[in-house]
Parts: sequence; structure tokens; C-alpha cells
Amino acid sequence: MQSTAFSRGAIRRRAAPEPHGATRRVALSTLVPPLEPGCAAETFSYASMPVAKPLAPAPFFALALLGLGLLLGLTARAPKARTLEQTVRASRWKKRVLLIAAPAADQADFRAQKQLLASSKAELAARDLLVIEVLYPQLSAADRQFLTQKTGIQPPRFAAVLLGKDGGVKMRSAHPIAPAALFRTIDQMPMRRQEMRRGAGEPE
Repeated sequence: MQSTAFSRGAIRRRAAPEPHGATRRVALSTLVPPLEPGCAAETFSYASMPVAKPLAPAPFFALALLGLGLLLGLTARAPKARTLEQTVRASRWKKRVLLIAAPAADQADFRAQKQLLASSKAELAARDLLVIEVLYPQLSAADRQFLTQKTGIQPPRFAAVLLGKDGGVKMRSAHPIAPAALFRTIDQMPMRRQEMRRGAGEPE
């Protein structure tokens, strides 16, 4: 006995099972049920389907990404700060160095030394003098050791130390140094005399 399948009024007979492994060809017309009389055909197109629009990122998420990008950019570009030892060594044969050291920026001798030098910027530049302000609490353990061994400065007392272009200590004081005394000491150095003879600068 054969079973029947109903589809929109059309009756199709089920075929008997085919042998295993046999290839079956099915016509497209057999897969589409016939239209009933009076029914209009409907067309289907992917273009007629509504397209989902991508979701816009939330403002907070966008700002977070922007902030992270700026932070990473600044971190990558920001130069690493030099240590005191690196700064002093990099100045050798290029600059004379005046170290003014104190336990705090508001220490009386520290402020007095800065005021004395503030009115002598042209003379400092003419003598290739680099002024480095040193605050003991901000020093690393390595820089504190370098400062003591290299210059003989003993924290927490105020100290002013002049280093020549060869890196040697040329002047040391536990009190603010007057610009005239500082420049007189520099102008007596052999290397400074050679500079003056070459016209690199004029003594005070």
C-alpha cells in the first residue's frame, strides 16, 4: 500500500525507497508546489531584506579608547629622565657644572644661591656653565652615593660644588658662592684661558 503526501492541493506519490548508494536526480519543478488558480507568484530577493546597520560605539567606550591611545602614545614618546650621574657624565668636555644641593627648595642658602645666579645668566652662558639644582629627598640611592663619592657633598647640609669640563672638582663651598668669585675661579682654569684666546668668551 502506498502512502500519499498532501501539498496545496497537489497530490504526489512517494516513490519506493532507492537502493543504498544510488544517485537520485530531482527536477526543480517537483520541489515547488504548483500555484492554485488565482494565486499570484511572489518574488524574493536579498535586496528586499532589511539590512542591519552596525551599532555605533557608545560615547564612553569611544572616549576610553581615545584616552588609552593618547596615554600609550605619550608613554612611548616621552624621553626617560636622566639620573644625576648620567647628566654630569654627559656634560664632560662640553660643559662646566655647578651643583647646588640642599634638603629642600625653600632652604635659605639654596634660595640665596639661586638669586645670586639669576642676574648673571649671560656670564654663565659665556663660560659654558650648567647649573644643576639637587634636592636630597629626590635622589635615588645610586645618585646619593655618586654625589657623595664624586663631590664630597654630605647631606643634608647645603653645598655648592663647581666641576670643570674634565669632571674634576674645582671649587666647593658650604655657603652660597658670589658670582664674581665663581667667575674668577673659572677664568683661571687653563681650558678657560684657551677659550678666551680663541675668542670663545670674554672674562668678566
